[in-house]
Amino acid sequence: MASASTVLDRIVASIDGEGLGAYGVHVALGGDTAEHRWRSDDPVNVYSVSKGVSALAAGIAADEGILSVDTRVGEMLPDMQLGEGVEEVTLRHLLTMTSGIDFTWFGREPAPWPDLAQEMLRRPTRGPGAVFQYSDASTYVAMRMLGAAVGDVRDWLLPRLFDPLGIHNPQWHRCPRGGIIAGSGLELHTEELSRIARVLRGGGLWRGERIVSAEWVDAMHTDVVDTGGEGDFARYGLATWQGPGDGWRLDGLYGQYVFIANDRSAAVTITAHEETRSHRLVEIAATALRG
Repeated sequence: MASASTVLDRIVASIDGEGLGAYGVHVALGGDTAEHRWRSDDPVNVYSVSKGVSALAAGIAADEGILSVDTRVGEMLPDMQLGEGVEEVTLRHLLTMTSGIDFTWFGREPAPWPDLAQEMLRRPTRGPGAVFQYSDASTYVAMRMLGAAVGDVRDWLLPRLFDPLGIHNPQWHRCPRGGIIAGSGLELHTEELSRIARVLRGGGLWRGERIVSAEWVDAMHTDVVDTGGEGDFARYGLATWQGPGDGWRLDGLYGQYVFIANDRSAAVTITAHEETRSHRLVEIAATALRG
């Protein structure tokens, strides 16, 4: 098996050779780690990788008995006006983007409604589980469900996820009501994000401490739906995408990635600002791990 530094060298050479706009890359392979930077390790918006952290929050809450993937939206948000059929929408539907509600919004856009969750939930569903529609709003509503039980989700996560990993005072963009955007807007250093990657690679463990159950991490990349897309965008789990190859990933705008290759005990973390060929970054990572 190649060392982490060997895999890193392959990744860096390919990124440089193709002129891609990476900020930093971190490789964890077995107990070995290596990293490279093209610019200082400042906190960056990891965009939709934030969805994976939200899914971890849901998993921690499930472990504590607060909710489950089968909890319906109305159970946690009883004061919401629900559109036709929405009473059957569950946390699983929201995390897998299959609520069936025709509503798309992303955290980089303004929110022109006083309550984003109510705006989404008042609309009818075409059938929970029937239609894949990718949107930050779906993850936002999922975290509104959790927030109804625990208060501020970011603050609730501090002693459960961020503090154990040594991630101090992480910032998360917020909606006009003060809640985390959830589907986007979490700001992390590359190396901080790599710690979350290693929790996923380790089946929920961090240096021997249980952060979230192994069953939940498994479900994140095995409880999958068909998206109607192709290639690495054909199957989606609980905030994760399948691929490249036999791996799975958290995938954020402009090239923010956590890529897990379970058969190699490997995790590659990338932050970047690559506007035209961002998916090439994770393809390079997967190829470098295969040797």
